[in-house]
Amino acid sequence: MKPLEPVNIRAILSNKGHVTADELAQMRRSVVSDQVVQARIEIEALLREVEGGGASGSTVRAGIGAYLLGQHAIAERLLSGVGDDGTALYCLALAQSSMNKHKEAEANFAAAAKAGFDPVECTLKRAGALRMQGKLDLAEAALKQAGLEGARRADYSYQMGCILSDRGDTYGAIEYFERAVDMDSHHGQALFRLAGENARYGNDNEAIRLYEQSLSRPPYHLGALMNLGLLYEDKGNYAAAAFCFRRVLAYDPTHERAKMYMQDIEATSEMYYDDDMARNEARLAQLLSRPVTDFELSVRSRNCLASMNIVTLGDLTTITETELLEGKNFGETSLVEIRDLMTAHGLQVGQNLQPAKTKDPFAAVAPAGFGFIAPDLSPQEAAMLSRSVSDLNLSVRARKCMARLAITTLGELVQRSPDELLATKNFGVTSLNEIRQQLAEMNLKLRND
Repeated sequence: MKPLEPVNIRAILSNKGHVTADELAQMRRSVVSDQVVQARIEIEALLREVEGGGASGSTVRAGIGAYLLGQHAIAERLLSGVGDDGTALYCLALAQSSMNKHKEAEANFAAAAKAGFDPVECTLKRAGALRMQGKLDLAEAALKQAGLEGARRADYSYQMGCILSDRGDTYGAIEYFERAVDMDSHHGQALFRLAGENARYGNDNEAIRLYEQSLSRPPYHLGALMNLGLLYEDKGNYAAAAFCFRRVLAYDPTHERAKMYMQDIEATSEMYYDDDMARNEARLAQLLSRPVTDFELSVRSRNCLASMNIVTLGDLTTITETELLEGKNFGETSLVEIRDLMTAHGLQVGQNLQPAKTKDPFAAVAPAGFGFIAPDLSPQEAAMLSRSVSDLNLSVRARKCMARLAITTLGELVQRSPDELLATKNFGVTSLNEIRQQLAEMNLKLRND
């Protein structure tokens, strides 16, 4: 599948005239991808310009950008009175829904449809606004107005599930929520409701999985972060719980429940984390010290490794595949066998390479543990890549993955691809997005990103 072209968010924000549905889709894509940092910078710059009285004609685009960044009050102020701009009216209604102004949102969803924005989408959202006002019969009637085209969309099943839930039909609601997720695996609201139902019936592991899935891409719902944090805390995963509560407080520093829960776990989280990391480090050290003779290898592979004085799994992490292939009688079949052995234990040939020796004493040499760093890196870049991964504000799950893969520095981390990380036990999309965001703040990316 051909990768999507990067969004030129600056060009979209500088356009004049009504915002098209395609432009809205591109803006939304920019804030849910690895372009989020750039998108935030561009949108916030436009907001400052608009608030300062400049950027004439860009108020609507700034308002839509504010909505996409979760700044709903600013979005409402900038988008009010937009006239016949269907996209702007739609985003205004979404912002008002997020602020629990459901009556106003209902009217603006209807106005957006009349102004030319996707009428089916507007009808589904208007049904949600009616439901939130307690008008369940009117909400169901609105859904039926969406017709067959509406029934094919995930939001139809989500809204119908909410109506059934409000009427007390829990099992019927769950069926519709599951249908919504089948249609759109990233439908955050349907995932949130499914997670809540599982938590209510004591299925905590499934609830955690669903909350994590709902948070696998923006927008991040505070309720999902709070509930996931509480489930982590119940499981004794205090560092992961603290990570969730910190995310809530980063958005709303006055959030009383998040502050209270953070205070409850601060006294104990370090103790649990330190013990856990110590156990992981001990396991890794024990694994790296295991002799290769402990494992089922062909006679040829065993003899080749012995001739190269490779005794332990740790030795295999300090030699390249090219060097292995240079060994006498060591061929591709043996290399595949060694790769499979290392992968089965969460390791990789050459992952702990030391810097290559150079004959030129004045040649640039990579910091310890960075045999792959190009010699033309600036001292600042080399210093950045030599920083410990512990400098990243990662959750317990992501840190465990780093320990399991013996990744200790940023340089080692950026040499891994997203697929390699996702193949690690207990490492999911939530942790991957977390690492991507942390690296993006340092202008770094994973390999192949």
